[in-house]
Amino acid sequence: MADTHDSRPHTFSIKLWPPSLPTRQSLIDRMTNNLSSKTIFTDKFGALTKDQATENAKRIEDVAFSAANLHYEREPDGDGGSAVQLYARECSKLILEVLKKGPKAAASPPPRETVFDISRGKRAFIEAEEAEELLKPLKEAGNGYTKICFSNRSFGLGAARVAEPILASLRDQLKVVDLSDFVAGRPEVEALEVMNIFSDALRGSVLSSLNLSDNALGEKGVRAFGTLLKSLSSLEELYLMNDGISEEAARAVSELIPSTEKLRVLHFHNNMTGDEGAVAISEVVKRSPLVVDFRCSSTRVGSGGGVALSEALEGCARMEKLDLRDNMFGPEGGVSLSKTLSSFSHLTEVYLSYLNLEDEGAKAIANALKESASPIEVLEMAGNDITVEAASAIAACVAVKQELNKLNLSENELKDEGCVQIAKSLEDDHLKLQYIDMSSNYIRRAGARALAQVVIKKEGFKLLNIDGNIISEEGVEEVKEMLKKTPEVLGSLDENDPDGEEEEEEDDEEDEEEKEGEGNDELESKLKKLEVNEDD
Repeated sequence: MADTHDSRPHTFSIKLWPPSLPTRQSLIDRMTNNLSSKTIFTDKFGALTKDQATENAKRIEDVAFSAANLHYEREPDGDGGSAVQLYARECSKLILEVLKKGPKAAASPPPRETVFDISRGKRAFIEAEEAEELLKPLKEAGNGYTKICFSNRSFGLGAARVAEPILASLRDQLKVVDLSDFVAGRPEVEALEVMNIFSDALRGSVLSSLNLSDNALGEKGVRAFGTLLKSLSSLEELYLMNDGISEEAARAVSELIPSTEKLRVLHFHNNMTGDEGAVAISEVVKRSPLVVDFRCSSTRVGSGGGVALSEALEGCARMEKLDLRDNMFGPEGGVSLSKTLSSFSHLTEVYLSYLNLEDEGAKAIANALKESASPIEVLEMAGNDITVEAASAIAACVAVKQELNKLNLSENELKDEGCVQIAKSLEDDHLKLQYIDMSSNYIRRAGARALAQVVIKKEGFKLLNIDGNIISEEGVEEVKEMLKKTPEVLGSLDENDPDGEEEEEEDDEEDEEEKEGEGNDELESKLKKLEVNEDD
């Protein structure tokens, strides 16, 4: 058997970069000593106090480390020797700069910018050359940026490739990244590649907030950001609004975000999620017990999805702001949601407009909120086909919510009777009440008077909206007289119909059609009994 022993000399590679944390701390200690002890430089320029020296030594090391690390990532030299040399040179240079400024100036170094935002100005495409210029501040050694916003600028492939190494160098310091509306107008293939580039560049960063809204992601876009999403372990805020989040995309979101234990804000809005998508999103919600702000509005969720979301939300005991507007939960979804709401004790803002709740769902929710300990400040239940039947439950609910600031029950069918009940429950106390919207509720003079009576008792009240009703001219004048000391609080009445003519005419037409139909039925019945006699 042949001897396979390799007698050739072996080479060993020793990595000099990055330095360990103890090494970095040791350098800080030495610089502190150099800045505060007696040396030829401190004799010439003056020594710093111990506190000043420590503060400046930490800042110098941080700046030098960032510069050297950036150099190493861009031009790796194998063992990191050149990075170490740059690290040492930067420290020496900065120590001298601090000493030359003197002890007084050294005590208060200028604060570093933390927010980098290129979203201002007109929406525009950017390519490589412009990206080089725009992103130049992010390349500066020792910059302190923790938040970046690239919204409102559409990145092409060239610009994305310029941004890639810059973002990669900032992974350890970025906390907030806003990439909303950053590929607008790009062909799908290019947009997906840009997303992949950004996802890879930011992979492993310690983000607390990520905004990917307004990018028409769909399932492909969500998966293009998969590398980044999978790597996030400290995420507290996630925004996926107006992103074409379909059923499949929602499943991808649920699959690709494994770590949501720290999530506090989760926003979906204006998507195509539907019932099945809502079931997938509910899985994310179940894994997010710390969520305090949940928005799933205008997402085409029906009764089944509404029930799934409601059940998932039961685990979010700290919920403060809940927005489910513009879906089709229906009465069944409303009843299911009421069971969840009854267990909340921190809820301050509730947006439940245009959910097709009807009286059954509205009553269940009002009763649940009444019994809960939640200090409700905003309650919106507009456009839910609520009639006077649910008015007493709503009145009882708002009566006990003394923190109430805004009440919106517009576009329902409460009429005078329901409006008066609710208004009376608001007359006393409720010192923080500033906004009431009872527009488009078939309210006449009595309801308008009752609401004005509430307003005149509230110091600091800002807006009463009773437009789109059928208040008579006399009723309008009476309300204006009641509010003559604060006329600015009464909203526009341009859509008010003083005579209620349109509604009454429709009713009259329906009555006439009914009578005509009854007459036709009676005539047809008599004709059937009529016998024709040829002799006549």
